[in-house]
Amino acid sequence: MTDRTAKLLLNLTNIVMSILFITPLLWMVVSSFKPETRIFADLSSIKALLPLDFTLDNYKAAFDRIPMIKYLNNSIFYVSVIAVSGLAVNSICGYALAKLHFKGREFILSAVIALMIVPFESILMPLYFIVNNLQWVDTWPALIVPFIANSFSIFMFRQFFMDIPNEILESASIDGSSTMKTFVSIVVPLSGPVFATVFILDFISHWGDFMWPILVTTGESLRNVQLGIQTFFTLPPVFYGQIMATLTFTTVPIILLFLLLQKYYVQGITSSGIKG
Repeated sequence: MTDRTAKLLLNLTNIVMSILFITPLLWMVVSSFKPETRIFADLSSIKALLPLDFTLDNYKAAFDRIPMIKYLNNSIFYVSVIAVSGLAVNSICGYALAKLHFKGREFILSAVIALMIVPFESILMPLYFIVNNLQWVDTWPALIVPFIANSFSIFMFRQFFMDIPNEILESASIDGSSTMKTFVSIVVPLSGPVFATVFILDFISHWGDFMWPILVTTGESLRNVQLGIQTFFTLPPVFYGQIMATLTFTTVPIILLFLLLQKYYVQGITSSGIKG
């Protein structure tokens, strides 16, 4: 009975927490399909979560007001480049720290771990000065290059690669395989979960970028979706139905991406030794 009670309490807790997390998201999606006057009028009842008076006017008005498709394409482009480039760079760094023996390896690993606790805000202005001196302001390199290398991603790759048996790598070396060939042909195919995990984390992290893009983009040509959403708060009048529509349009694809890759995400987290 004790085990059953504990399991029941755990399931109830999970259900309650799921409801708490899902309710705001559901309200956002439902509100995006409601007339402006009904969004807050229904807030005090269950009607807030029901798609009553269904309409697509919020989406039509939002897309007519700002070039959201352009902003969406900008976000998809630069976030994808960061995520894919990061997989290549950070995986190689993680492999070197896990399997290669060279002078200063432990010091570099300590530096990587130390950088994980440095808040981005503390290096924001120095990074901006560097980008400005390179004349990268309002260019793609300003949005992409500073974020390709990521200390947390390097650490995750390193932790995962540590569990790959050395015997496999030694056998490849005996057969004449170079270090890079061994990495590409043996290590990468065995590391699908950690690659998926790092990709998801990087993609979601930079999809929500706001502070850095607003600093390094001076015009509309490189704006991302987050800056586009902010436009609805700075250009009166403020229509919350349009805001909910753009939030739904930019949030649901990320949720679907996570749901498609969640199996690999969980495997990558557990096999990389990341707890909590």
